[in-house]
Amino acid sequence: MVEKARTARSLAREAVHASILAAARARLTEEGPAQLSLRAVARDVGLVSSAVYRYFPSRDDLLTALLVLDYDELGAAVEAAEAPVDRSDHVGRWVAACRAVRQWAIGHPGDFALLYGSPVPGYVAPQDTVEPASRTTHVLVRVVTDAWSGVAGSELAPDWRLGAGPAIGSRPAAPGAVADAVASTRARGFHDDPSPEVVLRTLIAWTTVFGVLSFELFGHAVGSVTDPAAYFDEVIVRLAHDLGLAAPG
Repeated sequence: MVEKARTARSLAREAVHASILAAARARLTEEGPAQLSLRAVARDVGLVSSAVYRYFPSRDDLLTALLVLDYDELGAAVEAAEAPVDRSDHVGRWVAACRAVRQWAIGHPGDFALLYGSPVPGYVAPQDTVEPASRTTHVLVRVVTDAWSGVAGSELAPDWRLGAGPAIGSRPAAPGAVADAVASTRARGFHDDPSPEVVLRTLIAWTTVFGVLSFELFGHAVGSVTDPAAYFDEVIVRLAHDLGLAAPG
Protein backbone atom coordinates (compact mmCIF):
# COMPACT_ATOMS: atom_id res chain seq x y z
CA MET A 1 0.00 0.00 0.00
CA VAL A 2 2.82 2.39 0.90
CA GLU A 3 4.58 1.67 -2.40
CA LYS A 4 1.36 2.21 -4.34
CA ALA A 5 0.72 5.47 -2.50
CA ARG A 6 4.21 6.68 -3.28
CA THR A 7 3.75 5.74 -6.91
CA ALA A 8 0.44 7.60 -7.04
CA ARG A 9 2.00 10.70 -5.50
CA SER A 10 4.92 10.47 -7.89
CA LEU A 11 2.62 10.16 -10.91
CA ALA A 12 0.50 13.06 -9.69
CA ARG A 13 3.59 15.21 -9.26
CA GLU A 14 4.85 14.28 -12.74
CA ALA A 15 1.45 15.18 -14.20
CA VAL A 16 1.46 18.61 -12.54
CA HIS A 17 5.08 19.17 -13.59
CA ALA A 18 4.18 18.34 -17.21
CA SER A 19 1.10 20.58 -17.13
CA ILE A 20 3.18 23.52 -15.89
CA LEU A 21 5.69 23.04 -18.71
CA ALA A 22 2.90 22.73 -21.27
CA ALA A 23 1.27 25.93 -20.05
CA ALA A 24 4.62 27.71 -20.09
CA ARG A 25 5.28 26.58 -23.68
CA ALA A 26 1.87 27.91 -24.72
CA ARG A 27 2.75 31.27 -23.20
CA LEU A 28 6.07 31.29 -25.08
CA THR A 29 4.08 31.27 -28.31
CA GLU A 30 1.49 33.79 -27.15
CA GLU A 31 3.70 36.31 -25.40
CA GLY A 32 7.36 35.45 -26.01
CA PRO A 33 10.04 34.22 -23.60
CA ALA A 34 10.76 37.60 -22.00
CA GLN A 35 7.17 37.88 -20.76
CA LEU A 36 7.07 34.46 -19.11
CA SER A 37 5.62 34.70 -15.60
CA LEU A 38 5.23 32.01 -12.96
CA ARG A 39 2.07 33.65 -11.68
CA ALA A 40 0.49 33.62 -15.14
CA VAL A 41 1.47 29.99 -15.67
CA ALA A 42 0.01 29.11 -12.26
CA ARG A 43 -3.31 30.65 -13.28
CA ASP A 44 -3.28 28.68 -16.53
CA VAL A 45 -2.97 25.35 -14.72
CA GLY A 46 -5.38 26.29 -11.91
CA LEU A 47 -2.80 26.49 -9.14
CA VAL A 48 -1.87 29.16 -6.65
CA SER A 49 1.57 30.67 -7.15
CA SER A 50 2.96 29.04 -4.02
CA ALA A 51 2.13 25.60 -5.44
CA VAL A 52 4.05 26.29 -8.66
CA TYR A 53 7.06 27.48 -6.67
CA ARG A 54 7.32 24.00 -5.19
CA TYR A 55 8.06 22.73 -8.69
CA PHE A 56 10.01 25.71 -10.01
CA PRO A 57 11.42 28.00 -7.30
CA SER A 58 11.92 30.85 -9.77
CA ARG A 59 11.20 31.97 -13.32
CA ASP A 60 14.80 31.14 -14.18
CA ASP A 61 14.31 27.53 -13.04
CA LEU A 62 11.28 27.29 -15.29
CA LEU A 63 13.20 28.78 -18.23
CA THR A 64 16.02 26.28 -17.71
CA ALA A 65 13.57 23.37 -17.65
CA LEU A 66 12.01 24.65 -20.86
CA LEU A 67 15.39 25.03 -22.54
CA VAL A 68 16.42 21.48 -21.68
CA LEU A 69 13.03 20.12 -22.78
CA ASP A 70 13.10 22.03 -26.08
CA TYR A 71 16.73 21.31 -26.93
CA ASP A 72 16.22 17.61 -26.24
CA GLU A 73 13.00 17.51 -28.24
CA LEU A 74 14.58 19.27 -31.22
CA GLY A 75 17.69 17.11 -30.98
CA ALA A 76 15.64 13.93 -30.86
CA ALA A 77 13.64 15.00 -33.93
CA VAL A 78 16.80 15.75 -35.91
CA GLU A 79 18.47 12.51 -34.85
CA ALA A 80 15.41 10.49 -35.80
CA ALA A 81 15.20 12.14 -39.23
CA GLU A 82 18.89 11.71 -40.07
CA ALA A 83 19.47 8.21 -38.67
CA PRO A 84 17.62 6.17 -41.36
CA VAL A 85 19.43 7.80 -44.28
CA ASP A 86 22.25 5.79 -45.85
CA ARG A 87 25.53 6.73 -44.12
CA SER A 88 27.26 7.34 -47.45
CA ASP A 89 24.54 9.75 -48.61
CA HIS A 90 25.92 12.85 -46.96
CA VAL A 91 23.69 15.26 -48.86
CA GLY A 92 20.62 13.20 -47.96
CA ARG A 93 21.63 13.12 -44.30
CA TRP A 94 22.24 16.89 -44.27
CA VAL A 95 18.93 17.67 -45.96
CA ALA A 96 16.98 15.32 -43.68
CA ALA A 97 18.51 16.88 -40.56
CA CYS A 98 17.94 20.45 -41.71
CA ARG A 99 14.36 19.77 -42.76
CA ALA A 100 13.71 18.26 -39.33
CA VAL A 101 14.99 21.46 -37.72
CA ARG A 102 12.57 23.52 -39.81
CA GLN A 103 9.63 21.19 -39.18
CA TRP A 104 10.15 21.39 -35.43
CA ALA A 105 10.63 25.16 -35.52
CA ILE A 106 7.46 25.74 -37.55
CA GLY A 107 5.51 23.59 -35.10
CA HIS A 108 7.03 25.31 -32.03
CA PRO A 109 7.66 28.97 -32.89
CA GLY A 110 7.60 30.13 -29.28
CA ASP A 111 10.07 27.46 -28.24
CA PHE A 112 12.32 28.33 -31.19
CA ALA A 113 12.25 31.95 -30.03
CA LEU A 114 13.37 30.84 -26.58
CA LEU A 115 16.24 28.77 -28.00
CA TYR A 116 17.44 31.04 -30.80
CA GLY A 117 15.76 34.41 -30.38
CA SER A 118 16.76 37.41 -28.30
CA PRO A 119 18.18 36.57 -24.85
CA VAL A 120 15.74 36.86 -21.95
CA PRO A 121 16.79 39.91 -19.88
CA GLY A 122 18.36 38.88 -16.60
CA TYR A 123 18.57 35.18 -17.42
CA VAL A 124 21.82 33.27 -17.88
CA ALA A 125 21.48 29.65 -19.04
CA PRO A 126 23.34 27.25 -16.71
CA GLN A 127 25.76 24.50 -17.70
CA ASP A 128 22.90 21.99 -17.60
CA THR A 129 21.67 23.28 -20.95
CA VAL A 130 24.93 22.78 -22.87
CA GLU A 131 24.64 19.07 -23.67
CA PRO A 132 20.97 19.22 -24.76
CA ALA A 133 21.78 22.31 -26.85
CA SER A 134 24.56 20.40 -28.62
CA ARG A 135 22.46 17.49 -29.87
CA THR A 136 21.29 19.11 -33.11
CA THR A 137 24.70 20.62 -33.79
CA HIS A 138 26.37 17.25 -33.28
CA VAL A 139 24.23 15.68 -36.01
CA LEU A 140 25.13 18.39 -38.53
CA VAL A 141 28.82 18.33 -37.64
CA ARG A 142 28.92 14.54 -37.82
CA VAL A 143 27.54 14.59 -41.37
CA VAL A 144 30.29 16.97 -42.49
CA THR A 145 33.13 15.22 -40.67
CA ASP A 146 31.97 11.85 -42.01
CA ALA A 147 32.09 13.27 -45.52
CA TRP A 148 35.61 14.57 -45.01
CA SER A 149 37.01 11.66 -43.01
CA GLY A 150 40.37 10.62 -44.37
CA VAL A 151 40.94 13.92 -46.15
CA ALA A 152 44.01 15.73 -44.85
CA GLY A 153 43.75 19.42 -44.12
CA SER A 154 46.67 20.13 -46.45
CA GLU A 155 44.61 18.76 -49.33
CA LEU A 156 41.89 21.34 -48.78
CA ALA A 157 43.73 24.61 -49.13
CA PRO A 158 43.92 26.87 -50.92
CA ASP A 159 42.03 25.74 -54.02
CA TRP A 160 39.95 22.75 -52.94
CA ARG A 161 36.66 22.26 -54.72
CA LEU A 162 33.42 21.71 -52.90
CA GLY A 163 31.25 19.24 -54.78
CA ALA A 164 29.73 20.88 -57.82
CA GLY A 165 30.29 24.35 -56.36
CA PRO A 166 33.03 26.83 -57.18
CA ALA A 167 36.59 26.72 -55.88
CA ILE A 168 37.17 28.58 -52.66
CA GLY A 169 39.92 30.65 -54.19
CA SER A 170 43.23 31.77 -52.76
CA ARG A 171 42.10 32.73 -49.26
CA PRO A 172 41.96 29.77 -46.86
CA ALA A 173 40.42 30.23 -43.42
CA ALA A 174 42.52 31.92 -40.77
CA PRO A 175 42.88 29.24 -38.06
CA GLY A 176 42.44 31.75 -35.26
CA ALA A 177 39.01 32.81 -36.48
CA VAL A 178 37.47 29.46 -35.55
CA ALA A 179 40.00 28.14 -33.04
CA ASP A 180 37.32 27.39 -30.42
CA ALA A 181 35.22 25.45 -32.92
CA VAL A 182 38.27 23.50 -34.13
CA ALA A 183 39.15 22.60 -30.53
CA SER A 184 35.56 21.55 -29.79
CA THR A 185 35.43 19.39 -32.91
CA ARG A 186 38.63 17.65 -31.87
CA ALA A 187 37.65 17.32 -28.18
CA ARG A 188 34.31 15.73 -28.99
CA GLY A 189 35.91 13.12 -31.21
CA PHE A 190 34.43 14.27 -34.51
CA HIS A 191 37.83 14.55 -36.18
CA ASP A 192 41.38 14.15 -34.89
CA ASP A 193 42.76 16.96 -37.03
CA PRO A 194 39.88 19.09 -38.35
CA SER A 195 40.70 21.53 -41.11
CA PRO A 196 39.96 25.15 -40.10
CA GLU A 197 38.45 25.63 -43.57
CA VAL A 198 35.98 22.77 -43.09
CA VAL A 199 35.14 23.96 -39.59
CA LEU A 200 34.63 27.51 -40.81
CA ARG A 201 32.30 26.44 -43.58
CA THR A 202 30.37 24.18 -41.21
CA LEU A 203 29.94 27.08 -38.81
CA ILE A 204 28.76 29.33 -41.65
CA ALA A 205 26.27 26.68 -42.78
CA TRP A 206 24.97 26.05 -39.25
CA THR A 207 24.34 29.73 -38.55
CA THR A 208 22.82 30.20 -42.00
CA VAL A 209 20.25 27.43 -41.41
CA PHE A 210 19.08 28.98 -38.16
CA GLY A 211 19.28 32.49 -39.58
CA VAL A 212 16.97 31.57 -42.46
CA LEU A 213 14.51 30.03 -40.00
CA SER A 214 14.64 33.11 -37.78
CA PHE A 215 13.81 35.33 -40.75
CA GLU A 216 10.89 33.08 -41.65
CA LEU A 217 9.45 32.71 -38.16
CA PHE A 218 9.87 36.32 -37.11
CA GLY A 219 8.42 37.74 -40.33
CA HIS A 220 11.57 39.22 -41.84
CA ALA A 221 11.28 37.27 -45.11
CA VAL A 222 7.82 38.64 -45.96
CA GLY A 223 7.91 40.38 -49.31
CA SER A 224 11.06 38.55 -50.36
CA VAL A 225 10.38 34.83 -50.04
CA THR A 226 7.30 33.52 -51.83
CA ASP A 227 7.56 29.87 -50.80
CA PRO A 228 9.45 29.50 -47.49
CA ALA A 229 9.74 25.70 -47.71
CA ALA A 230 11.11 25.79 -51.25
CA TYR A 231 13.49 28.61 -50.35
CA PHE A 232 14.74 26.69 -47.31
CA ASP A 233 15.41 23.64 -49.46
CA GLU A 234 17.34 25.76 -51.96
CA VAL A 235 19.48 27.15 -49.16
CA ILE A 236 20.32 23.84 -47.50
CA VAL A 237 21.15 22.09 -50.79
CA ARG A 238 23.46 24.94 -51.78
CA LEU A 239 25.05 24.76 -48.34
CA ALA A 240 25.57 21.03 -48.85
CA HIS A 241 27.54 21.75 -52.02
CA ASP A 242 29.49 24.49 -50.29
CA LEU A 243 30.38 21.99 -47.56
CA GLY A 244 31.64 19.49 -50.08
CA LEU A 245 28.97 16.90 -49.26
CA ALA A 246 28.03 16.31 -52.90
CA ALA A 247 30.17 14.11 -55.13
CA PRO A 248 32.23 16.14 -57.59
CA GLY A 249 30.49 16.56 -60.92
